[in-house]
Amino acid sequence: TMTPVITSASHFGVNILSDGQEAMSRRFSSKLDDRFAGLGFTRGEQGMIILDDVQAWMECRVVSQYAEGDHIIIVGAVERAHAHDAHPLLYYRGGYAQLGR
Repeated sequence: TMTPVITSASHFGVNILSDGQEAMSRRFSSKLDDRFAGLGFTRGEQGMIILDDVQAWMECRVVSQYAEGDHIIIVGAVERAHAHDAHPLLYYRGGYAQLGR
């Protein structure tokens, strides 16, 4: 389980995939030994992975943690972030979706 690793971290990163990265989303939801093998990425200031070509990314400092049922909710303060002009990848009701206007 990843819980001890995640709850002991002082920082975490968030990558928001763009609408053309469905294959990457499926890759990270599968059981692979190394989900990052062959992917382009850089490291943030605190060592978090920032994936190449994502719609947006954030580097966050852990502010607090809350136990709720069998989950732990981690709240972070954004220390660095960047977004590109692209549409985010959406997963809704069991499938991938597009934003409509």
